Amino acid sequence: MRNSNYQTFYKDAIQNKQGYVTKDGTWAAISIMGSKQFAIIHNGERVHTSKNFDFARSYILKESRKK
Repeated sequence: MRNSNYQTFYKDAIQNKQGYVTKDGTWAAISIMGSKQFAIIHNGERVHTSKNFDFARSYILKESRKK
């Protein structure tokens, strides 16, 4: 696995609530065609859809703690 912090590459997007990625890059939340909804991606597969950035981030943090 790559030894880098993916959040440093996407710092502006995270601060502006346009997207989110975990430090290891296995989880990400991306905006769905400019809407307020976010698609949750885990290891390259879409696993969930959240209604806004805050719900997407909390879903990722909850699921990443489970594993």
